[in-house]
Amino acid sequence: MADRSVGAIVLHRLGGFGRSAWDAGRDLATASPSRFAVLIFSTLILVFTTLFSLPAASASGRATPFADALFTAVSTICVAGLATVDMATHWSPFGHVLIYIGVNVGALGVLTLASILGLVISKRLGLRAKLIAAGDSNPMRAHGGPVNEGQAVRLGEVGLLLRTVALSTLVIEAGLAILLYPSLLFGGVDPLTALWEAPYYAAMAFTNTGFSPNAEGLQPFAQDYVMLTVLMAGVFLGSIGFPVIFTLWRHQWHVRAWSLHAKLTIITTIILFFTGAGVFLLLEYDNPATFGSMEAWDTTFQAFFISAMTRSGGFSIIDIGEMHGSSLIVGSMLMFVGGGSASTAGGIKVTTLAVLALAVWSEAKGRPSVQVFRRRIPSDVQRVALSVVAWSATIVAIGTVTIAQITKAPVDEVLFDVISGFATVGLSTGLTAELPDPAVYVMALVMFMGRVGTVTLAAAVAAASRSQLYALPVERPIVG
Repeated sequence: MADRSVGAIVLHRLGGFGRSAWDAGRDLATASPSRFAVLIFSTLILVFTTLFSLPAASASGRATPFADALFTAVSTICVAGLATVDMATHWSPFGHVLIYIGVNVGALGVLTLASILGLVISKRLGLRAKLIAAGDSNPMRAHGGPVNEGQAVRLGEVGLLLRTVALSTLVIEAGLAILLYPSLLFGGVDPLTALWEAPYYAAMAFTNTGFSPNAEGLQPFAQDYVMLTVLMAGVFLGSIGFPVIFTLWRHQWHVRAWSLHAKLTIITTIILFFTGAGVFLLLEYDNPATFGSMEAWDTTFQAFFISAMTRSGGFSIIDIGEMHGSSLIVGSMLMFVGGGSASTAGGIKVTTLAVLALAVWSEAKGRPSVQVFRRRIPSDVQRVALSVVAWSATIVAIGTVTIAQITKAPVDEVLFDVISGFATVGLSTGLTAELPDPAVYVMALVMFMGRVGTVTLAAAVAAASRSQLYALPVERPIVG
């Protein structure tokens, strides 16, 4: 009887401890969405770093050095696509499975992932959990304060948005894998091996990561325009963002019913896609190391392919390190912009660029407000867009100066790789694979900050928003 009494007391106390930990997790999930999101990503990176360090994760059966394991974990969870080791040959089948799982988890997005875990903890999608998820589809919510429900996704639709995220990821990656499988067979890949490589390539395209499961990368498929087109389609679907996919699924081709966010995202994406291709074609057509040795059709297609991949895709047929310096600058600009908000892409996002461009145009026209598609964009959105660009440029500048000082490498190559890491693109001039450990840690931090997002980081660090009940006198400094 005494033993049973002691056992009952121990079980009761353990149960109380479990409930307390569960309650603490639930409170954290609903108290501060941004900090919870940063905590989740940091925890995931630590877990995957440990797993990548295991001897079973490497093809050689030896433990991977900590710097390489950490960098791979950050690059995988943040869907950055950069690597300090040969991703195709260094990792064992277990390591490749970890990479596949990691990119899909990371592709869910910082706040979307936080809201899903918060939902699991709280057992229901309450108001705060909806605010967490809505923050990923509309970064303005991370700052608190009034937000027009017409922006991106309405609060009442967040539950449906989460289902759209999960379902669209599953359906799109499955569809891409089915389309890629025949191309892999025609490319000489063994049928059983293709059963693994097809979903792997599909995940790397939709998540905009760009890792390849074979050592040759896409070189064996350089002339397979069907496969390359499928990869571009996967990158496009991943980069436009889940709110846009949600809008397209709901309203299809009824353009007038699209949200302003969807219109700006799609229009800006298309403009940058064609503009980037035209500029790359103009700059690289006479470069024998890239487009100069190709026929006219190959040159044109590859120009569009590299334009799509600099938007966050990360795949490449040509050697990026052989491109002209002018092309590297153009590629850096495209990568810095990135894809759509709440997408698998990185960068400052195309809507940020669109809002700032519209603000400049309105100022040039002398208009009192920024207007587009019979909608007015409020000043707080413009301030957030400007803040995102300023913080992003600061992070890129500090990262570039630091790595350039450590490596003494050419600044244009350092800048390209740093922006590629910050915008989670995955293209490299070859510099990243040769970085010393101190520079590896700096690049890993840049990738983390780029994926988590400057808005999320600012909201995570900042205290609760304060209301000001008075206004100071106005004085206009001279600008310009």
